[in-house]
Amino acid sequence: MLAARVRLQNWLTRTYVRILPTPGDSQSRGTAAGVRLPWDSMTVAGEERPSSSRELPAHRYDARLANRIEAEWQRRWAEDGTYDVANPTGALSEGFDRVKDRPKLYVMDMFPYPSGSGLHVGHPLGYIGTDVYSRFKVMTGFNVLHPMGFDSFGLPAEQYAVQTGQHPRVTTDQNIANMRRQMERLGLGFDWRRSVATTDVAYYRWTQWIFLQLFNAFYDTDADKARPIEDLIVEFEAGRRQPDDGSAWDDLTPQQRHALVDSCRLVYQDDALVNWCPALGTVLANEEVTPDGRSDRGNFPVYKVPLKQWKMRITAYAERLLADLDDLDWPEPIKVMQRNWMGRSTGATVTFPTSAAPIEVYTTRPDTLFGATFMVVAPEYEGIDALVARAWPGEVPTAWTGGYTTPFEAVGAYRATAGSVRDIDRMAADRTKTGVFTGTYAHNPVTGGEIPVFVADYVLAGYGTGAIMAVPGHDQRDFDFARAFDLPIVCVVEPPAGSTDASTWDEAYEGPGRATNSHTGELNLDGLATEEAKVTIVTWLEARGAGNGAVAFKLRDWLFSRQRYWGEPIPVVYDEEGNVYGVPEDLLPVQLPELDNYEPEVADDPDDMTVPQPPLARAREWVEVELDLGDGPRRYRRETNTMPQWAGSCWYYLRYLDPANDEVLVDPAIEQYWMGGGKTPGGVDLYVGGVEHAVLHLLYSRFWHKALYDLGHVSSPEPFQRLFNQGYILAAAFVDERGMYVDAASVVEDDGSYSFDGRPMRREFGKMGKSLKNAVTPDEMCEAYGADTLRLYEMSMGPLDQSRPWETRAVVGAYRLLQRLWRLLVDEATGVLRVTDGPLTDDARRSMHRTIDAVRDGMETMRFNVAIARVTELINDLTQAYADEAVPREGADALVLLIAPLAPHVAEELWSRLGNGGSVTKTMFPVADPAWTRQDTVTIPVQVKGKLRGTLDVPAEIADGELEARARAVPKVAGYLADGTWRAIVIRGRLVNFVPA
Repeated sequence: MLAARVRLQNWLTRTYVRILPTPGDSQSRGTAAGVRLPWDSMTVAGEERPSSSRELPAHRYDARLANRIEAEWQRRWAEDGTYDVANPTGALSEGFDRVKDRPKLYVMDMFPYPSGSGLHVGHPLGYIGTDVYSRFKVMTGFNVLHPMGFDSFGLPAEQYAVQTGQHPRVTTDQNIANMRRQMERLGLGFDWRRSVATTDVAYYRWTQWIFLQLFNAFYDTDADKARPIEDLIVEFEAGRRQPDDGSAWDDLTPQQRHALVDSCRLVYQDDALVNWCPALGTVLANEEVTPDGRSDRGNFPVYKVPLKQWKMRITAYAERLLADLDDLDWPEPIKVMQRNWMGRSTGATVTFPTSAAPIEVYTTRPDTLFGATFMVVAPEYEGIDALVARAWPGEVPTAWTGGYTTPFEAVGAYRATAGSVRDIDRMAADRTKTGVFTGTYAHNPVTGGEIPVFVADYVLAGYGTGAIMAVPGHDQRDFDFARAFDLPIVCVVEPPAGSTDASTWDEAYEGPGRATNSHTGELNLDGLATEEAKVTIVTWLEARGAGNGAVAFKLRDWLFSRQRYWGEPIPVVYDEEGNVYGVPEDLLPVQLPELDNYEPEVADDPDDMTVPQPPLARAREWVEVELDLGDGPRRYRRETNTMPQWAGSCWYYLRYLDPANDEVLVDPAIEQYWMGGGKTPGGVDLYVGGVEHAVLHLLYSRFWHKALYDLGHVSSPEPFQRLFNQGYILAAAFVDERGMYVDAASVVEDDGSYSFDGRPMRREFGKMGKSLKNAVTPDEMCEAYGADTLRLYEMSMGPLDQSRPWETRAVVGAYRLLQRLWRLLVDEATGVLRVTDGPLTDDARRSMHRTIDAVRDGMETMRFNVAIARVTELINDLTQAYADEAVPREGADALVLLIAPLAPHVAEELWSRLGNGGSVTKTMFPVADPAWTRQDTVTIPVQVKGKLRGTLDVPAEIADGELEARARAVPKVAGYLADGTWRAIVIRGRLVNFVPA
């Protein structure tokens, strides 16, 4: 029993599991939370410990002392406003005169969603990193803004409200309070006066205001910027601009004019295909739909249905969003992800005439037009009804008809089936190609020949025009479809090797080459290289009105509607004719009404295709409203969709700047000061967060910011100048025989195997979190070791931008480092300082200045693990040099300042005990004296074929030739070099390696 218990306790110590005190065991004095404290073990990594806390020195730095110190300094920081940051003007300007001559620095974290489970130790990795960096920059003379808030709208709170009947605001506010408590417990130096939550009415008032700025704007392609919609109306009225359809403004009815203007707005309504689940009464995200077209929750049928949705015209900014990436100091992989998401391509639009409506396609390979042997439109193609013939045109293969009597029946049945398949599955390369013939033929504009038009689900309505010219010889998906439906395959681009007879091919050739089989009497591409062939055919198409050169993006306009309750109300109303109007700014905010039932309406019939009614539709008194929009009081109907969670997170960095301003979004002088004042690209100086937000959040924020920039509300064209992605903390997780995760805290290890409730478990490692049931809370670690230990441990685990495994047993290393620091400067028995006013020895001073130099570099480059390693070396050097005497104040002060950004609580305590005035946080960081960092001599390893054979102590500035000569003279090395000819590889100041010549 004892052996099993020891094994269990050892495993628990190594990982992250709580262990309750054992009854009758005097060594197991657990806290109220049941955390096993580090001093409870008789030995920790081989160090003997007292058997009872009563035997500990009275002034030893342990978890209880750490907790007392941390609580006291957190109280004093709050009372003194230590982390309050002054603005150049406005409500938060007090104290700006003291910092106005300092360079500004705006450091920001991606704010969290306030989950009911609170923070685990993986969450604050980035927060601690930015806190360390911000503290360091304050100590080096910067005016640093480092705020924090909460991204608090979202589906989890609404789902919890559905289950419990408790209003989402109640749980959201509780979760925010808990997470803020946890952050404060970690000593994070945020200016909490600036904190925002996206659910605060005073905050989402301005989210609605931004919506209205975009709603009341259009994108002027001539000026390449957004302008007020009123300017567009004036230009229509004056005749300086004409509607795209060629109609005259004066000939339009008021209703038509309203519709025309609405179609030009940056925010507009359009039919969008959504995943509609009647049985759940809601639209589902793609991730919530199973591969067989059913809901992940409840296993109900899901259908693709068109639903009128709000969209934002992000595509108008595609070129600028792409080009301006070059100006940003972001990791290149993130830039690549954004470029790929936007998917810019060059090609041509080509018109294919049919007996019904013409079909326009976009292609990146117009040079292959001679190889287009059929066409495919998506099941959701907008003009599909006009394409479907009344009857089959003569004899048609059964494979083309699906066995149906008419094209109408075949296409209808196919569209119904395709509507239940997820887009990601439709695009799978290895999926069997399906489709039906529409009964209509199109004319290839270069050959004049007839080619059949099919409906197939491997084409998506959201890509290009929703229709493609199928070139099976040079596109694999088209090739697979052609083989399945016995359609012609023609080679029009010569492969680098092999036959040009495509009927013998096993797969399409998709690469470049020289055109072949591509000529008519008036056009001949044969022999032209791909790029030359593209230019030639585009010129030919444009001359005949059959097509145009074009640039296209995969990026689609932002679908902005959600059929939810817990989101920002969209500030628009509708009149009796269905015309939409923005709510006047003086009537903002449009507040969420109180509801007792947050569930969407659910159909009794799981196949009922009735358009869904969002939960807000139940608030009839709120929905129906009387307003005066300039033509007298009238009855209007409010929008019952809400904004997506992305909305509030698009602009929160601006509200941090001026959070209490009721007059404007942000005071222009404040915005210019913190965001760069027109410098390119401007924006937040350092933005830190996870790579999972590489595309959508960052792209949406850039879009909103550029629109605000165009409209004159901000001074910089970009929101985030520098981006840094922190890694993840990984932890062991355990999976049972069903493939389900079990609570890691309940798993038992026995000789390398793991079990839970007597059943074997499989161990794996993954991102720490609730889903893997392997979370460790910072509350546990702070209680057991102190917040400074947790901060130091997380920063020492490795480079901040890399993921790292969590191991509770290793936390004791950081804990001991702080104990050694404390013991170096404070007598554990008496509490008296071990500090003198005498000078440092030359060796100690040299070590101190070299450490200062290395730590400053580590802090500047955010390599905090390197800085900690060098501080550790200095502590060791001073401990060895002053083992039996007091440490000179010169070294003590420098040491405390060096560790202050990393472990601010213990640094404040020691700084105060050393008799220094003011907060260590506001004290200037040490600067190394070059006279003491210069190395006069260095030790050089000498290798032979990569193996160490000796060392040399030589002058630091020794010439390479002399260094080689001395290395050859090392006795042991000379013996190896006696036979044969050897060449020296000299790395100045670091290494000499001899290899065979």
